[in-house]
Amino acid sequence: MVNVFKKNANNPMAQALIVFSGVLAVMLLTFLVQLFDKSWVSPRFYWLTAAAFLLFFAVFNSISSIVSSNMLHFWGRSIYSYMGLALLSGTFAWWLSGISIYDAGTYSWIYVVISLVYVVFLTLVRSVKMIVEFAQKEEWQSPNIRKKRR
Repeated sequence: MVNVFKKNANNPMAQALIVFSGVLAVMLLTFLVQLFDKSWVSPRFYWLTAAAFLLFFAVFNSISSIVSSNMLHFWGRSIYSYMGLALLSGTFAWWLSGISIYDAGTYSWIYVVISLVYVVFLTLVRSVKMIVEFAQKEEWQSPNIRKKRR
């Protein structure tokens, strides 16, 4: 399993598919449990699962963007992968729970907050990477002493 993550660390679409397989597994297991007794699981649990896996993707994808050689290409594919994951996991949550995101309480706001946090994570990691690359290019011998102007 670890090799799968290492192999796909540079591919946001593969990351989204791996996370989506986790979403499907948890949602389908929950659906099977719900077949026996509907009182065990709240219908909003599907929306909780979708939001939790979106946050997992946001964190993992942001961290894996550090090893990307072409940051703009990675960023574009990451945003599209995130949108696809949000759409698919939300569709499955709606389909299995029978309630829309707006009827599920605050999960519509949770989706918005996770989406904003994802963009902030990507921006933060990109900024840190640019600062580190700039610092590595500089020569760090002794600082030049500036003459004071009088």
